[in-house]
Amino acid sequence: MTETSCLVVALTTEGDQGRAEALAEALLERRLVACISLQPQRSMYRWNGRLERGSEVQLLLKTSPCCLDVLRQTVMELHSYDTPEWISWPVDAAPAYGQWALAEISSGGLPQAAGETAGTERPAV
Repeated sequence: MTETSCLVVALTTEGDQGRAEALAEALLERRLVACISLQPQRSMYRWNGRLERGSEVQLLLKTSPCCLDVLRQTVMELHSYDTPEWISWPVDAAPAYGQWALAEISSGGLPQAAGETAGTERPAV
């Protein structure tokens, strides 16, 4: 993996859309992630010896290896669950996407005005 394409993807879930969006906004404001994809889902799991079913929102967090520990600690502090899901793995991103993501996390990225200037397309998140 090259430096510009080395990212980490982390996964957690929240109990509803409002909590998921609040967590996502807090992580984005702290620049611990470049972007977060939110996906409603049905979950089944064992908890305290019982089979549970419920609706949750999955958050797919894209970050850099150097932010991963702080991101995990922050998610644990802000999360509404006592035992939040936390899974992470390294990924190899396309160079342009990787450069954008790392710039958003480490240097704060470039502010974008409404309508964005020609030649600056937003990356697919």
